[in-house]
Amino acid sequence: MLGPVILAASRSGTLRRLVSAAPVTKPVVNRFIPGETVDEVIPIVADLTRRGLEVTLDVVGEDITTREQATAARDAYLELIGRLKELDLGARAEMSVKLSMFGQSLDGGHDLALANVRPVVEAAAEIGTTVTLDAEDHTTLDSMFAIHEELRRDFPATGCVIQAYLFRTEADARRLAAAGSRVRVVKGAYKEPASVAYQDKTETDKAYVRILKILMEGQGYPMIGSHDPRLISIAQELARRAGRKLDEYEFQMLYGIRGDEHLRLAAEGHRMRVYTAYGTDWYGYFMRRLAEKPANLLFFVRSMITKN
Repeated sequence: MLGPVILAASRSGTLRRLVSAAPVTKPVVNRFIPGETVDEVIPIVADLTRRGLEVTLDVVGEDITTREQATAARDAYLELIGRLKELDLGARAEMSVKLSMFGQSLDGGHDLALANVRPVVEAAAEIGTTVTLDAEDHTTLDSMFAIHEELRRDFPATGCVIQAYLFRTEADARRLAAAGSRVRVVKGAYKEPASVAYQDKTETDKAYVRILKILMEGQGYPMIGSHDPRLISIAQELARRAGRKLDEYEFQMLYGIRGDEHLRLAAEGHRMRVYTAYGTDWYGYFMRRLAEKPANLLFFVRSMITKN
């Protein structure tokens, strides 16, 4: 299995330096991460929304080690929100955040992350949009869910992410499938032990369908994070059986993957949101994209061979 190997590599400082220095890397990374600055990504957002798509924006970077870095992450999102406000894009673009980037793993990290993310959520609400808390490895989830619950008291549209490969997730889905909730379900992209997560793709896919059924039959707003054509078809059928209208759920896919499918779903009247990451600390995000799908790794390797 290549996925776990690549995920382990995502933590390697040596490989980070090698990949970052390779001449071919930047053109390939640009497939998934269209810019390093707000100025570079805002035109992408404007173009996607003109084409009938919606966007969620992620300022990449998660392995922070200081409170100053956590504060800088907060300020980067506040800058982004300011630009979205200037261009009146709040109704079409939301934000995705990783709480590790806001200081969750530091001493006193739970309270620090909450203190840093709250002004971002507040600023997002002021321009008519919201924030979704991304799921990270299983050791962080109790903290993430507690922060999510706290934020929803004042900002009920705050979303969260659940990961189908974790054993706990069906129970989390039942708890979260309440009126007003916004829940994105993904397969999962972290290296997790067999004690907490399915290791087999087939079992993960089965869990994904069970979880999606719970969300569709609940009172919240499901967000289907998948590029898998079979799961997308199943999601549409589950929505139909649950009597959901097209604006009562949405699909989410990554920038740079299956772009034609983005447009097809939007043309059919579905809400289709493109997960668009940007920033300079792109290595961990990029490596997880390679781990999720062997075709992504083959694309990268083929590009390296072609360039050499």
